[in-house]
Formats: sequence, C-alpha cells, structure tokens
Amino acid sequence: MSEQPDPLGKVTEDKDLLGKIRGFLSGFIGYFDRDRRREADMLLRETVAQRYEEQWERISSLQRDLIKASQLEHVDDLEAAAIKLRAFIDRVKGASHGYAGLFDHVRINSDELKQLYAYDLALLENVERISHAIDNVSSSMGSDGLPAAMRHLETVSQEAIDAFNRRDELLLSQ
Repeated sequence: MSEQPDPLGKVTEDKDLLGKIRGFLSGFIGYFDRDRRREADMLLRETVAQRYEEQWERISSLQRDLIKASQLEHVDDLEAAAIKLRAFIDRVKGASHGYAGLFDHVRINSDELKQLYAYDLALLENVERISHAIDNVSSSMGSDGLPAAMRHLETVSQEAIDAFNRRDELLLSQ
C-alpha cells in the first residue's frame, strides 16, 4: 500500500488509535477534521466491508471444498458463520445515513470520538482473527477438530456484529 501525504501530521505511534487505523487504510487522512469526517467514515466503512468480504469469499470457497469432498454434513455448520459475516458486511455497507453522516447530526466530544476510533480499530483488527479462524477451519478439514473450528469461526463472526452494535449504541446515546 502506498502512503498518501498526511497534512494533519504523521501519527505513527502504536499507542495512537488514529495511527493504528491509518495503518489499515491507505490515504486515511482528516478523520478528525470536521470537513472530512463524512468522507473518512465512508472510506472506513468501505475498507471494513471489503476486508470482511474477502474473508466471506474464503468461507464460500471452503464450503465448495466441503461439497466436493462429499462432507455435506458440515456445509450447513459453516454456513452459520458465513451468514453472520454476510449480515455484518451488509450492515456496514448499507449503514443508515445517520451512521454515514454521523458527524453532521451528532456532536461528540473528544472522549467519545476516541471510543469511536477504538471501535473502528477493533473492527479492522478483527479481520485478522477471522482470517486465522478460517485458516483453522481449512486445516481442520477431514479431522475431528472441524466442528470446533467452525464454531470458533462463528463466534468470531458474531463478535464483529457485536462490535458494530456497540459502536452504534455509542452514537445513539448522544
């Protein structure tokens, strides 16, 4: 990923939430600049949705592999995780205008903004957890560990939905 210039100053400290988010998003600038918050929110949602979409496609591929291996009894179990992930992606992509334009309608203070950044970062970091869970499902195929690996993937997928819900709750409490 090529880094875009950051006119607001380079924020690279690992302890800095904005720095961590910027590490996930190429060209992520002006997140705290009031004039660019709407654009930044849309960029963030598109990036989150894209990263989770990639993982959903991996699950779909595993389902096809199970079908080819005549392990149809596991396809439905894996579908539970796929449905949760798809629901999360669809919610992020189709977030209400209140979410997309949240900074137009909601006045939040710096502490609340930090909480939003933390939720955003958690959504981005959770992609790696889902990726590892999918890797575990893939490596468990044909073994007794497959059901447990699929349950774990479903749990991690639900955690993405829960994090998104907590972010929404923070915004609605304003």
